[in-house]
Amino acid sequence: MTAPGRLPTWLLFIAPVLIWASTWHVILYQLSSTVPVLTSVGWRFALSAVLLAALARWQGVSLKLPRYAHGYALATGVVQYAGNYWAVYEAERFVPSGLVAVLFCLMVFMNALVAWLLWRQPVSRRFLAASSGAVLGVALIFWPELASAGARPDAVLGLGLSFFAVVVAVVGGFFTLVLTRRGLPLVPVLAWSMGYGAAFLLLLSVATGRGLSFDGAWTYVASLVYLAAFGSVIAFTLYFKLAQRKGPAQAALVGVLVPVIALIVSAALEGWQVTPLAVGGMGLCLVSLFVATRPANAARP
Repeated sequence: MTAPGRLPTWLLFIAPVLIWASTWHVILYQLSSTVPVLTSVGWRFALSAVLLAALARWQGVSLKLPRYAHGYALATGVVQYAGNYWAVYEAERFVPSGLVAVLFCLMVFMNALVAWLLWRQPVSRRFLAASSGAVLGVALIFWPELASAGARPDAVLGLGLSFFAVVVAVVGGFFTLVLTRRGLPLVPVLAWSMGYGAAFLLLLSVATGRGLSFDGAWTYVASLVYLAAFGSVIAFTLYFKLAQRKGPAQAALVGVLVPVIALIVSAALEGWQVTPLAVGGMGLCLVSLFVATRPANAARP
């Protein structure tokens, strides 16, 4: 039973999956603009921070944080919302997006390891085995891209950037959970973190000569609002609520399912061709995720 006013766990899982899967397509409207990527991501998180601040006010939650919390929020903004997103965009210049997606699936195991080291949260062998099957499924989906990655001249650089993005995403996520585990409300923590990340990105954009350009085209503005309101505010809020309730390792399974749904969106809107290997990979991924997310008592015969 779900307590009144408490969102069901399945919604905390599936909503970020559907939102982040759709952002893979929506980001294309940002990339087609003349605005530099660094600046666009800065605008995205600046708007996200404003929306989160408004949400906190609407909820009657104070935006004030203890002084020590601002250090965590600043670090989170720089590594997770600035470094992570910048590295992903840059990595996809050198390696296929499928390789980046597969590497991000490793967050399941990294999150499980860090949660065990910090808080001694146990992880069952069933969960690890099922998660491995899900990652293998994603690898099968993107196998043609993975097979061609080695032929690219800057593949090592792309691989390094991708791995860097995964690590800082894990670190930033744990900074957020450290603050919320100390009793600080999630929405103000996210508002400050994204605000610091936006400030860092926009200052870096100015310092590197990219400036603070903006595109008034409706496609750019609409995609920016969607990415900020849904891709950042709603998705990250629900994701971290899931991590609080089920643990960071379980929450990271969101990132395993996102590429599967994103490819379905791509097939519908961008003409991606479904292959038998991809179908098999999707099936393995979905079955493995079902096993990984089953309650421990439900797994017993």
